[in-house]
Amino acid sequence: MMMSEVLKMDDIDRDIIKLVQKNPSLTHTQIAKQVKRSQPTVGMRIRKLEGLGVLKFQAGINIKAANLMFAQVNLQTLNPKDILEIIKRCPFMLNAFRLSGNFNISILITGIRLSDLDKIVNVHFRNNPDVLKLTMNVITDVVNDFVLPIDLNFDHCDCPLHDHCSKEYLE
Repeated sequence: MMMSEVLKMDDIDRDIIKLVQKNPSLTHTQIAKQVKRSQPTVGMRIRKLEGLGVLKFQAGINIKAANLMFAQVNLQTLNPKDILEIIKRCPFMLNAFRLSGNFNISILITGIRLSDLDKIVNVHFRNNPDVLKLTMNVITDVVNDFVLPIDLNFDHCDCPLHDHCSKEYLE
């Protein structure tokens, strides 16, 4: 079975997704001209793709273009639920993935300097008794644009890095 069959997409759907990924600000009319369909048809297909969860419009930071440091942190932990709660509360942690294999969580973190990344990992994970194994890989390049939401409201930070999350740090 092909991926497009699983996702219930045809060539037109794939063309629409490709166009939207390349330029999210295209109007339905502009997309319709390029895929040779009517504007209402394009609108209907976009709503269908959004309903399937295949297409999502998301504002965020493009890690390819941002002048920030990014790292992937892989953890083997005894308590993934507690670690995921830490990740949800920390504005420097952009996203996390549950994994199978040698590590059970992978986290994407950001900071202004390499020392920021190291501080985040030290405070939250290196001294955590539930973390059995940890690696941190600094991301040195990104092949394609990669947009992720970022929470710039650091006021809700309640961790030991609270001073690090202050407005002065961000300005």
